[in-house]
Parts: sequence; C-alpha cells; structure tokens
Amino acid sequence: MSRQVYLGKLTLYWCDTCNVPVLGKKCSRCGTPTRYVDCTPPGDIRPAFPFDIELINRVIEDSFGHSKLIPAGRLVVLNKAPYEDRLDEIFVDGRMFGAVRFDPYRLQWMFMPRAFAAKQMKATKGYVIADKGAEKPLLGSSNMLGPGVIDCDERIKIDDEVVVFLEGRPIAVGRAKMTGAAMKERKKGVAVKVRWNGYDDNPVLKGGQTWQDAIDANREYLMSIEGEALGFIRKAVEQYKLPVTVSYSGGKDSLATLLLVKKAVPDFDVLYINTGLEFPETTQNVRDIVEQYGLKLKTAVAESFWDAAPKFGPPSVEARWCCKVCKLGPITDLIENSYPDGCLTFIGQRRYESEVRAKSQRIWQNPWVGNQVSASPIQHWTALHIWLYLLREKANYNPLYGRGFDRIGCWLCPSASLADYEFVKEQYPDLWKRWETFLVEYGKKVGYPPEYVKYGLWRWRRLPKQWEELRKTLGIELTAPEQASGELRFSMVSGYRPCKDGSATAEGNFNMPLDMESIECYLRPIGEVKGTEGMVFVSRDGESLQVYATGTVVARAKNAEKASELMVLAEKSVRRGMLCVGCGVCVGACPINAITKEKHRVTVSEACTACGECVDKCPLVKFKREI
Repeated sequence: MSRQVYLGKLTLYWCDTCNVPVLGKKCSRCGTPTRYVDCTPPGDIRPAFPFDIELINRVIEDSFGHSKLIPAGRLVVLNKAPYEDRLDEIFVDGRMFGAVRFDPYRLQWMFMPRAFAAKQMKATKGYVIADKGAEKPLLGSSNMLGPGVIDCDERIKIDDEVVVFLEGRPIAVGRAKMTGAAMKERKKGVAVKVRWNGYDDNPVLKGGQTWQDAIDANREYLMSIEGEALGFIRKAVEQYKLPVTVSYSGGKDSLATLLLVKKAVPDFDVLYINTGLEFPETTQNVRDIVEQYGLKLKTAVAESFWDAAPKFGPPSVEARWCCKVCKLGPITDLIENSYPDGCLTFIGQRRYESEVRAKSQRIWQNPWVGNQVSASPIQHWTALHIWLYLLREKANYNPLYGRGFDRIGCWLCPSASLADYEFVKEQYPDLWKRWETFLVEYGKKVGYPPEYVKYGLWRWRRLPKQWEELRKTLGIELTAPEQASGELRFSMVSGYRPCKDGSATAEGNFNMPLDMESIECYLRPIGEVKGTEGMVFVSRDGESLQVYATGTVVARAKNAEKASELMVLAEKSVRRGMLCVGCGVCVGACPINAITKEKHRVTVSEACTACGECVDKCPLVKFKREI
C-alpha cells in the first residue's frame, strides 16, 4: 500500500443504534453518541451502490467460496485508499469488513478480508487451518509457518489472499507465500505473510436500514454544511459583483455545487465543456439537469482529441496535453466571448480529491483564464457529505456512479486506474477498442510492445518505481521502433499548467520517436544534461526540461513565459540532433571550441558551458528538412 495522505479531517462515525454512518459525534435520528470509525486517509468515504456490493460479493465467492457474504439490507460505505491501482476499504456495521483491490499483475479483483468478515464466512476456498501450537506466535504478530499448518485449500496459489482458522475461528488473514500443496506437506518457511491477527468479538448488527435512515441521522450536519455553503456563495457574489456561472461536468461534486448555487442565487449560467471524451450518459445528464431546473446552458465544444493524438501521442500523467486541448482552450474561448468583463464561476472542487486541491483557497483567480474568478462552496466536504446531500435533495445524479465508476470525466484519462479501464472495456467495448487500437499502433512506432497497453504502462513517460518493478517482473521489454519517415514536426500544447510551488510547465510533442543517443549532446547548450533509459533530463538555473524517446517534451520554469522560452530551445536542439548533416557552422560559433565535427555529424562535448551561441547559428533551426 502507498503512503498515507492527510488532506483534511477524517469524519466517519457510526451510530450503532441506527446502524448508519454519521458525519459527527451525535446521531440526529436517535440522539445517541456515535462511534468514531478509523479509516485510511484521506478518508473520502462514499456509499456502496448495489453494483459495488454485487462486485464485492462476487469477488468473495471467487476467492473464498461464500455466496453473498454481504446480505441485502445493509448500508455499506467504501473508502478509496492509496494503492498502486484501486483499493476500496469496505465498512459494514461500522466495522472494517475488508478491502477489494484490483491486482495489476493478475488484472483481477481480489478480496482482502478482515476478521469481522472472516468470522461470518463459511470458507470453502482460500482457507488455512492452523495447529493449536501456532496460536501464541500468530497472536504475537508472527507469520504463519509451514510446519504449523494442519490443513488448507490445496488450490491456493502464491500471493492468494487467505484466512487462517484455529479451532473454527479466524485468527489471522494475509497473503500466501506457499502453494496449498506445499502447505499440506508442512514444508519449512513462511506459509502465510500475516497482514492482520487476533480474534474479533464485535457484534454483527441487525440490518434493514435505508439511505433515508442515514439522511435522517445526519439531518443537523447537512443543514449546517448547507447553511455555511449558501452563506459563502452569497458573500462571494456580493464581493465580486460579476456574472455568476456554475461549471457543471455531469459529476456529483458539480451537481451539489449547482444545487447550492440555485438556492442562493436567482440567476446564473451553466457552463459545460464537451471534451468529446465524455460518456454518453454524462452529456445526457447535463441536458437533463438543465431542463429539469430550467437553467441557461453555455457549451464549449473541444477540437477533436483524435485529430490531436497522432501529433502528441497518448496523454500521460506527466504530460496531460489533453487537458489543454480539450478543456483549457474551449473554456477560455467561451468565457472571453461570453463574459468580456469577467465572471464568477462556482466549481465543485474538494480538498479530499488531491494534495494540490487540499492546498487551494476557496476563491482563486483562474491562472489559465484571466477574467474568471473561481470559487468552491464544497471545498471542505467529503464524498459522503456530497452523497447524503444529493440523496436528501433527490437529485438526478449521473447513473454511471451506480455502475462502478467512482469518478466521472474523460473515459481514457491517464490518471485513471486499470480498474476504471476494466469498467470501460466491459460496458463500452467499442470506445475502448478504438483507444486500444490507437495505443497499439502508436506503440509500434515508439517500441512499446502490446503489454504496455495491456498493463496500462502507456500512462507514464517514465514509469513510477512500483510500475517499473511490475514491468521487470512480467518481463516486458521495449522493442525496436518502426522506422520513422517524413518531416520532423513539433506541436506545442497551448496553455500552461501551474505547479504547487508557483512555477509553470509547458508540454509539446514531436510527431515521431526520438533517437536519444543522437540528440543528447545537442541538449548541452541548454544546461546540465543527465540521460536515463528513454529520457534526457536538462537543468539550468532552477528550470528543467524532460525529453522522452516517445517525442514528448516537458519544460518547467518559474513562469509561463520562461517555460515557453525553454520549450523553443528544446525544439531547436532536438531538431539539430535529429537532422544534423555536419555542415560545421556551429563549430565556428562555439567560443570555447567545445564542438567537433566527424563523419557528417558534430558533437557537443561535456566542456560546453551552455552559452547557447551555437543554437541559432544552425541552418536546421531556420530551414526545416525532411528525414
């Protein structure tokens, strides 16, 4: 599991009398004190829909043989915890029931039980029976050793999730480090790496609750947060005296924001950015909400993502050019044309979504659109606040939330998880097939094998540590890219992305893979160069440049102007490295003789002081040439 991230106060409590989740220390339904429920930060709790519960039950049955372990009539909440892919902690009766995680190696869901679930389970799979002599070591936090196994499910594979029973009671849960066959032979070594140990004596509460019961139990808390948000909206409107708008994406957060603004402001416009990558249900929900409440809609339509993708390659976590092409450009045009004197836009942003948003103010000047002031009335709400409010208001929320999607947006977003992509594959096979075909064809050009698509490795230009380990474990290697031909072209994404420290990044892409060996020395006139597999990193005076073999270039500087200047230098330098014919013009331009010529190419040595005198002297910078 990844590091814990605290983005705000953890607010999950439980009323044992009513058996419902509560947002504070007292139940509004029965008046009794609630019990604090510990969960992994950031603690953005959300309800489990019937689809979610069915998925959990199916995974439990596949892993342990028990059918419908979570019965009907139970309120279940989920908490997305930090993990390589997607991991949802499950709470039933206000107790940690376990977690479901999407295994990026096996590409399947797995259930990680806790004692509260295990004691309700009649396991016919994934069970290990411990010897009485293993009780003390197991309760002392030791792993389960092979000689302490009396019996087990012989079908257990290494890294399966298992439950250890002793005299019929679960005493530990963890991950198998031996096969079931090896355990039966009581071989020496660790049989189960224990994740949790100890007996559970917590009562199983009576079911039959509904989400209306939960709304009643949170009545006072919902009134309080609504009142604070309405006051915030009215104060912001009075302070800025600008036309009021609401950015509506078809998601839950922007829907809650829209409903709040509707109660606080008599007249406002709804802004919707149609990126061309929305699910059909999302666009339909926007239409339905506008019609239902009689609102005025202004739509910004993006240029085609599919026209831009061949130029830039797949968007990545490091270089999300798609946000600029499909969001920033259209909304900038819409606001500048519709509100020449500016507008105040209420946005469904919450601190529990990310570290960047946790540090954001509730009102801020949009760094991308100069005449837009943005404000978030729900900045301090968790997902549970949002859902209880929407359910109380009987809001017409996007039906995709009831089909496994916990985030609504561009369906191919590189920040999504493999689990998210599985839902897309299952429910929208045609959409996914189009994207998968593009990724495979692009992979051939840059040397990515099909496994890069299968395991979602295309999402990064440089793999994070855990994904690099996955690549090595699975034996996925880069292949020789297809021979590139045609004119070397460079496209820069319009707009700049602000960073946490106030700096800005710019992104661009060449239309073909880059020969890193050829271009590395040509980047020395920009700054200090460090090369790694598939990427060259250049730094100078607090600025940095990343050039990838795929053709992607990312520049970071103290402001947008400096980032643009750095990107221009990068394009010129890469062009020199890729197309050099050894004319020697740059050799004479170097004041310290750091450039030499040999066999129709020049080499910039490590003696280069990055003065940059040679860059604009190169004819290739002024005259384009085909490869």
